[in-house]
Order: sequence, then structure tokens, then C-alpha cells
Amino acid sequence: MRDHLGRPLVAVTGIGAVTSLGFGVAESWSRLLAGQSGIRRITRFPTDHLRTTIAGCVDLPEERGQPFTSPIRVEHMAAFVIEEAITEAGIGARGRFPGPLFLGMPPVEVEWPARFDLARKGHDPSYPGMTATAAGRHDIYETFLYGGIGERLAARFGTRGAPISLTTACATGASAIQLGLEAIQRGECDACIALGADGSVHAEALIRFSLLSALSTRNDTPEKASRPFEKSRDGFVMAEGAAALILEDYDAAKARGATIIGLVSGAGERADNFHRTRSNPDGRAIVGAMRNALADAGLEPGQISYVNGHGTGTPENDKMENFGMRAVFGDNAPPISSNKSMIGHTLSAAGALEAAFSLLAIRDGRLPPTINHDEPDPNITLDVVPNVARDATVRHVLSNSFGFGGQNVCLVLSAEPT
Repeated sequence: MRDHLGRPLVAVTGIGAVTSLGFGVAESWSRLLAGQSGIRRITRFPTDHLRTTIAGCVDLPEERGQPFTSPIRVEHMAAFVIEEAITEAGIGARGRFPGPLFLGMPPVEVEWPARFDLARKGHDPSYPGMTATAAGRHDIYETFLYGGIGERLAARFGTRGAPISLTTACATGASAIQLGLEAIQRGECDACIALGADGSVHAEALIRFSLLSALSTRNDTPEKASRPFEKSRDGFVMAEGAAALILEDYDAAKARGATIIGLVSGAGERADNFHRTRSNPDGRAIVGAMRNALADAGLEPGQISYVNGHGTGTPENDKMENFGMRAVFGDNAPPISSNKSMIGHTLSAAGALEAAFSLLAIRDGRLPPTINHDEPDPNITLDVVPNVARDATVRHVLSNSFGFGGQNVCLVLSAEPT
């Protein structure tokens, strides 16, 4: 089986997921379709005097009251979703996965609690003083080494070759899937693991996004705070989570008797260097990324059944996504909804989670809703599947990921050929 450009078809044979709605694909997906919110008050660290005090937290049972740093949280969630995905795919058992690992994750830095601890121990809060105190601390080095997580996951699951760790802001998870897709299309491997994971709900990250005026401050009703495409939206809600896809050469997967969940049939990207958080008002990069994904999949706009929107809930992003959708689809735009209305914005994990939910929408013929859609925005002229999930025949889904810094990646997920 080959695509319109003569490349191998790329099948998805396993999915793993963890979100603020639950651990595992089944729980997250069922609660998503039910329109439930995973957003709640932050209890992991003090939030006194902060403008935003809510998030979509994933509290890991192994923390036992002592919050993990972001890298450790990422590693735990990544291991969980990989294990779930390879179990479903029936490949890579006993720590011997027959292909590479593509890990999308956030940037890593020594977080405030560790820096404060170094300052206390060295009696010197300056960076040179903390650096001197940290000398010989291999635990700090191993925890905050960016490539270390990928190396440990690769060793644990027995993947082949050097693991690739990457970050492209809010498009990271989609970028990891794109790398896996292209590796199989080029014939470099028959199978790979592609995932995105993010555990960035800690004080410093929250304050930084707040200083950008990007976060919702609807603290009194956390479950109502994330309101993509709705008139009173006031920013996104930070969240954590992870999703992994097992990608395989379609023919190789069929030959071993694997169940095909769906296909990754195309990917498109387009950079926009207009502003650190805003898209260029001409929408060229957003429109280009969507069109590039459709062209890569060999599809016309009218063949898309549903769009899993980036839909962050910021006034600017939702307006630009609406603009881009109209430029690509005209007056016949397909339904679009935002998973972020329920699980929040999982940052580096968002593109992978939304690809996973897109595949499940194809499998089950159900479109997840955009909840908290109380008052339509007259400037958003799209069918956003408001508040209630919907039955639909879904053959092809466009999944949008538009990252800060103008890093835009769109994926096309498709049903298995009949």
C-alpha cells in the first residue's frame, strides 16, 4: 500500500494517553466525550498572590505528597503512555522495540525549589555561588539534562538508534509525530514511537505565562475557565499530560496481524516569525500549514470531516484559527472543536493528545465537544460542536497545532483504507 506520492502508508497501531481527566486512553476519551472538565485549583504549590491559581494538573500516585520536578513528571507520564501504546499494538514486548523513539517534551531548567536549596546550602544566592554549590551534584545534572529523559526511555523500552528529543513550543507533540511519519515514509524504519509529554505546572512556568497575559484568571470556577471560541474567553489554562502513538509501515503492520486504528496520512508545517506569542495578522503561516498538510495527504479541503482545533481560548489565537479555517475551507468548513476546553492546554503534549483523540473520533464516529460555549462570539463563524458530543461519519481529520514563536504543524489523520 502506497500513498499518492508512492510512499509507504503509515498506520497507528497503539495509543497511550494520560490527561487531567484520567490515566489511560479509555478514561480520558470517555470523559472527554461526556464533556467533563479536568481543570481544578492548584494544590501542588502555594498560589497566594498569583493572578491564575488553576490548571489541568496530573497528580501522579508515585509522588506520595512530594511534588516531582517537571522533568521527572514528564518521564513518568511518558513511560506510562508508551507502555499503554505498545501493549495495545502488540509490539516491543520485553524491552525490545524494533524502531526509534521521537520524544516531544518541554525545555528543561533547574526549577526554583532546587535553586533555593542550592542558595541556602551555599549561603550565596548568586548564580556563581549556586553553580559552585552544585559542583559534583550528578543528581541535578541527570535530572535536568534535556536529552536524559529520552535516553532513559530508550533504554527502558529497547528502542533502536539514538532517541530524538525535541521542542517546538505548543506544536511539539505534532512535530514528534511528523518526525516518525517521515522516518517511515523514507524507509528508515518499519515502526517507531512518537509522543509528546508535558509536566510544566510549576510556579515559575505559571508566572511566566501569566506575565504574557496568556492565562485565564477565571479562578472561582475552574471547570468553566477554558472557553475556546466563546465570546468571554480570557486566556488558556495550563495543563499537563502525555500521549504516545505507535507508528508502523502499513504493510508490515498488516503482515504481523496488527489492528489498524487509523493512519497518519499527512503533515504540514509553516514558520511565522512575526511575534513571540501572536500570529502574523495575514494568517499566512497558519493557512500555509493547513494547506501543506492537506497537500501532503493528497486531499482536497472538502474531504476533511472534522478539525481538531488548536483552540486555546485566547482572544487572538481563536480569531486567527477562524480566519485560517475560512481561508482554507471557505463557506463549507467542517466542524471544529477544542479538547483544551476540557483538559486545558497541555503545551508540549497537546499535538500528540489531539492526534490521539482525532484517531479515536475516526474509530468511534464521535466528535468531542467544545464545552463552556455559553455565548457564541459573532466573529467566530464556525461550527464548534458546542457543549455536547456529536455522532458523525469521520474519514479524515485535520489536527492543528499553532505554537508560540510561530511554530505551526498540522497533521492529517485518516481511517484505514477500505
